[in-house]
Amino acid sequence: MGRRRPDIAIADPAPPAAAVDDLPAAGPGGDDSHLLTLLSAGLTVRAAQTRDTQQPVWRVAGNTLPHRALLRDAGGSWNRVEQAWDFAGDDPTAALAGLLGARPPAAGHNAADAATAVRPHYWGHRQRVRERALSAGVESFQDYELLELLLFHAIERIDVKPLAKQLLARFGSLGDVLSADAERLKDAGLEPRAVALFRSVREAGLRLARREVIDRPVIGSWQKLIDYCHAALQHEKTEQFRILFLDRKNVLIADEVQQRGTVDHTPVYPREVVKRALELNASALILVHNHPSGDPTPSRADIDMTREVKTAAKALGIELHDHLVIGRQKHASFRSLGLL
Repeated sequence: MGRRRPDIAIADPAPPAAAVDDLPAAGPGGDDSHLLTLLSAGLTVRAAQTRDTQQPVWRVAGNTLPHRALLRDAGGSWNRVEQAWDFAGDDPTAALAGLLGARPPAAGHNAADAATAVRPHYWGHRQRVRERALSAGVESFQDYELLELLLFHAIERIDVKPLAKQLLARFGSLGDVLSADAERLKDAGLEPRAVALFRSVREAGLRLARREVIDRPVIGSWQKLIDYCHAALQHEKTEQFRILFLDRKNVLIADEVQQRGTVDHTPVYPREVVKRALELNASALILVHNHPSGDPTPSRADIDMTREVKTAAKALGIELHDHLVIGRQKHASFRSLGLL
């Protein structure tokens, strides 16, 4: 019997018999040393097919982010759906192993001889940042440094400072990065693990802000309520209409998103607003929506809708305390503007 290929040569189960002849022919990439080179870089290669045309390709997956330029130069194309790089033609294993081997040796824990390896310029940077965060706190950190600290937990063994700065330049601010939708983050080069981390961090922040206002009288915590509304809405790219429901003591008992709209319009139905208030046994309401343009100035449509809700609520003994419009940096209060 011939020598068995090591288990580390990861591959999908064999395709149906009819498709076997169509798969790319294995080239010199079958050499085990080439496979080991790719695996040491966190990459795997397998035979696959494109979803739309069923064309045979070689798919390179794994820790591809630090090797994006190399994979692109080698002829790969980014498959956003599979979050991997596709190569047409012959098995690219040998070619990729050669390109990886031409790089300076890594100084990480996978290096063959860490004592003599050439250390990259960012060697020890992660540890220094962590120690600074633990010893002095993160209050003085710049946005890119906070983002960098988060990326440490999602991307291994590479310098993520350039990526952190690129994300901020692309999206605008730390809040914009954490609030960006998954597809835009993937387009920016982030893998699913980083996207999931960002969404979790944002949700944790919102829950902390909500805790400061829920089940508390809004009169004594008005600024905290404004802060919460800003945290929830200022980075949204489309209009969102929320309702804050209060009891007889003006304690916030519920915060719900009633409608999501477009970049400049959200449909609001006064009857649905009042119906939900009755279901929650609420005695008062605060309406909240955002203007993705950043300008919180109420529109004519905002004013007319607010009056309709106020009329419908008043007929059933429900008070409309205010309508807040959240902009990029500021907010507008209908009560303060004399519009209620």
